[in-house]
Amino acid sequence: MQGKGNSIVELTLFKHKYPTLVGVDISSASVKLLELSHTSQGYRVESYAVEHLPADAMQEKEIKNVEAIGMAVSHVVKRSRTRTKYAAIALAGSSVITKVIQMNAGLTDNELAAQIQLEAERYIPYPMAEVNIDFQVLGPSSKNPEFVDVLLAASRTEMLDTLVEILSLGGLTAKVVDIEAYALERAFSLIANQLPPKAAAQTIAIVDIGSAMTTFSVLQNGATVYTRDQIFGGKQLTEEIQRRYGLTFEEATLAKKQGGLPEDYISEVLEPFKDAVVQQVSRSLQFFFSSSETPEIDHIILAGGTATLSGLAQRVEEKMGIPCLVANPFANMSIASRVSVPTIHADAPSLMICCGLAMRSFVHDHQY
Repeated sequence: MQGKGNSIVELTLFKHKYPTLVGVDISSASVKLLELSHTSQGYRVESYAVEHLPADAMQEKEIKNVEAIGMAVSHVVKRSRTRTKYAAIALAGSSVITKVIQMNAGLTDNELAAQIQLEAERYIPYPMAEVNIDFQVLGPSSKNPEFVDVLLAASRTEMLDTLVEILSLGGLTAKVVDIEAYALERAFSLIANQLPPKAAAQTIAIVDIGSAMTTFSVLQNGATVYTRDQIFGGKQLTEEIQRRYGLTFEEATLAKKQGGLPEDYISEVLEPFKDAVVQQVSRSLQFFFSSSETPEIDHIILAGGTATLSGLAQRVEEKMGIPCLVANPFANMSIASRVSVPTIHADAPSLMICCGLAMRSFVHDHQY
């Protein structure tokens, strides 16, 4: 992103040429790193690692301990054995202001950039010296053929500086700052062929359920038309296991993944949590329908670590009456020998954002 004041000129959503990048996804519970290569045969996973964060490092999407997260980045860099030193990272949608505006189609690039700076002040509720902005021309405006639609994106410079510092502590240089929903959109192109024929052109809801936050996005013809973050995630299941069975948070996290809990776990804890997920999905759909003229969703894709819960996709499909698929962007990828195939496929739903970020080395425009 580029802006006035403390601008970081190398960070951008929309520029068109990048070196090889690793995708780094900092969530409320972990740091994930993924590196891809690309040939005529498609994508290949070259490097991958996950490092869990201390409980106090993040609060939902807010960074609380820069040093601890920087150390986690350093660990994933070392464990993945990547040689790449440049990274793409993402901001949550709630941290970014985006707006589609109309501009005169006859403006030169320099005139457009200058005009965008002036227009941005109308839409951004912060002093311009405190934000970084970027923009992308989307194409001719449907409202007026003499204008073009321009996507404006802005975020607080302080937040970007923090991300740059975290990556630097881990030995990486930030080259791209993206938006999580757009990274999901880009990764969706890898799973579109797992849907029925022509389904990718329909209305698709992606529900990325992380540890503390859920990102709900709606795509039409493969492009994001709606996105909303809400406080809900797998941490609530972990905390209920912790409370009911007298475990530490770390013990509860391990038990959730490996099993060994008492017999009443499924009926008393897991099944009610699945119903809570269905309720969250239903609520998100209602928010979308109330703000859109779209009458229905054709498919739901579950992503995030919580998506791997046994039977969750079937429960969502059964209760919502909408076909539901668990995301796996690596289903048709080759995997480097140094990467554990079972592990990356087990983690696949939680790597959608990371995968979309890693793809920035090869896919450059907003249409992804």
